[in-house]
Parts: sequence; C-alpha cells; structure tokens
Amino acid sequence: MTKDKSIEELNQKLANGTAVVMTAEDLCNLIRDEQKVTIDDIDIVTAATKGLMSGTIAILSFKVAEAATFKKAKYLYLNDILCYVGPCPNEWLGVIDCIIYGTAHSITKPDKYGGGHLFRDLIENKDISVKVETIEGTIIETSTKLNEIPFAKMVATRNAFKNYLAFVNPHPETLKSIFSAQKFKGNYAEATFCGCGELNPLQKDPDLDVIGIGTPILMNGAIGYVIGPGTRSSREKPNLMAIAEMHEMRPEYVGGFITSNGPEVINSWAVAIPVLNEKIFQNVIKTDRKIELVVVDVKGRNSLEKITYADVWQDVDLQISYNKQACIECSECNIETDCPMGGFSQKDGINKALCFNCGNCVTLCPGKAFKGILGRIKILNHDIPITLRQSDRFGALKLAKELKNQIISGKFKINLPVSRIQL
Repeated sequence: MTKDKSIEELNQKLANGTAVVMTAEDLCNLIRDEQKVTIDDIDIVTAATKGLMSGTIAILSFKVAEAATFKKAKYLYLNDILCYVGPCPNEWLGVIDCIIYGTAHSITKPDKYGGGHLFRDLIENKDISVKVETIEGTIIETSTKLNEIPFAKMVATRNAFKNYLAFVNPHPETLKSIFSAQKFKGNYAEATFCGCGELNPLQKDPDLDVIGIGTPILMNGAIGYVIGPGTRSSREKPNLMAIAEMHEMRPEYVGGFITSNGPEVINSWAVAIPVLNEKIFQNVIKTDRKIELVVVDVKGRNSLEKITYADVWQDVDLQISYNKQACIECSECNIETDCPMGGFSQKDGINKALCFNCGNCVTLCPGKAFKGILGRIKILNHDIPITLRQSDRFGALKLAKELKNQIISGKFKINLPVSRIQL
C-alpha cells in the first residue's frame, strides 16, 4: 500500500526542486496515452477554469469629492452602471464604499456594456466616469481609475462549479438566453455548453478534501483565497466563494461577454491540488471521458440526456483562427458587431487579448473566414452542432500553466485549508 503524503513533504520537495508539478491537462494526456502513472509520479496538479461566472461582484472604496462636500451618497454610477452604495455612510468624508454586480447592465448601453466590462476597464487602469447623486440632491461628476482606488476587491459569490451544463432549445420558437450569443434557435438546431471538464478544480477534488476555507487560488491572475462554499453549492454541484485583490489581476482573464439576453461577466480560477493520497490521485487522473455533462432544455433546464465532456472538448480546436484571405469583405461585418467580446475588426483581425474562443464567429461568418472545430453532440436521435462555448479552455490552460510555474518558482505557496467545507 502506498504511504500517504503530507503537505510538509511536498513543500520540502518543492524546496529541493524534486517535486513533480503538472497541469491537469498534462496528466490527463498521459492517461489518454495509456502511460502507466501512479501516485508516486505526481505531487501537485494545477487545475483551472475560465468562463461566464454570474456570481461575481466587486467591492470598492474611494474618494469622489473633498471632505464636507456632501453628507451621504444616494446613488453612484461608474461608466453608467448603477452601484450599490454603503453599507458604511462615510459621513462628510467624500469617500464612497460600493458594491458592483458583474451582471449589472449600463443605463445608456444595456445591451453592450455591463459589470464585467467595467471590471476589465478597471483592471486595465482606464479612466472610469463617476456620477454621484447625494441625499441633498446635488450631482457630483468626476472620474477615477484603479490606481486611484485604494480598496478594490473582487468577490466570487458562486464560481468554479464542479461542472455545468450543455443547452439545447427543443421548442419551435427562438429564445433570448444568457446561454446563447444570438437568439437560441429552436427545434434542436444548435447546442451551447459551459465548463472546462477535466481542467475544472472541483473535478479534481469533488469532496473538497484539500480545497477549503483559506485555500490560496489564482483569480484572474491574482492570488486570492477561498472563503467558503458559494451560493447554491450542493454535494452534487459544489462551487466556491473567494476573494482577491483587483489591483493584481490581469485583464485577459476577466471581462464582459454579450449574450442574447445582455452582458454577462467572465472570471478565471486556478487551484493547486496536492496529491496526498490514493483517493485524490484517482480524482486527478479522471479524463473528460469520465466526466458527465448533462444536456438540458434551455427553457426550464430540464434534463434531456447525459453525455461527457469528451463529446465537447476532445477532437476540437481550443483556439479560433482567422484567415484574412478568405474574408469576403461584407459591407457591414456581422462579426465586428456580434462578437460577444468585441474582439474582432476587419482591419486588425482577432484581438487575441480579448478573444474568448467561444466560436460564435465560426458559426456566423458567411465567408467562413474563421476556423475552429467546435464539435457536435448526439442526443435523442438529433445530431446537433455546437455553436457557442461559454468556457474558454485555452485560457484556463494558460492560467493552469502560470500557476504551475509560480509553484515551482516558490511564488505561490501550497498549504492545507484552515477549515474544511462541509458539503
């Protein structure tokens, strides 16, 4: 019987330069290649996910006026997005505390700009318009940027689900949905899905044996910490709550994504899984083929059939490419207007810093100038093309690799949680 490992042993191996650290994909590739791998061959696995995560908020505290200018703020708008002021009134200080929802929509551009866009603009240190309505009825208009905001934390209220869902519309009518970029076509015409499969952190530790309160993570590239279970977390579908410093985040891991029902928010996580015993080892070697993906009716989310993440993530292209020579130069490019990330122009091509690899352009371009195999699913005697991915596995893998490098360099420390999360 193999002896269990301890965190102290793994940290000593890291200090000695003998620890074996792999991304979840690297390890699963070994399993797919039928190479013999045991618990003795791996010490730490880095897992990650990047996708639409509605349960994301920001908490800011910053100066908007000189002291004694107003007693209390009644309303606050940042880039025309309503923020929730308080709970601290900061009476007469000219300072406002506020909470911003990642799913909030702009007052002036509700279909094109939301909380996720605001988060990214902050992290890019762009100028942000500020409008305050005080309880005295006065209006204060100014601007700010992240490096002028002393307190800026992102809080995940419900992120990093162990797995999510695939969606189809079996009804004859098209539907607006947060799970589609265009109106969701009916009669099983298309499928969309969420979740990074074998890369997802909670797939690697589904019983939360090593992930718990106090576990360090990378959230959008910044070191953060798990603070408990997220809202709607359950034994069957656990998710996590966490907090991280926005000043240290990187914009390519966060942002706004336009759905047919308006803007949503993107968030990215990476978590280190110390392989301490055989139970954890058996979880970290599970490939997409062994991870269930439930296909549901987008209207009501009733289960229709079960497939696996191998059906959507194997034998596909993780990155989308653009062939300018194939462009038929439409007078009005629908990809420029309908890219959920606003990440394409005919002049400059794909903005890789913005691209989410969702595949919407592959589906929509009449000239087929965008390339990317998205795959198909077969359910209920229907062969259905995938037209949109709401998780970016390429981006998640990039973050998993960054975490691996930070662990090896000693920048990111491995430890056990201060308290377990009860499912």
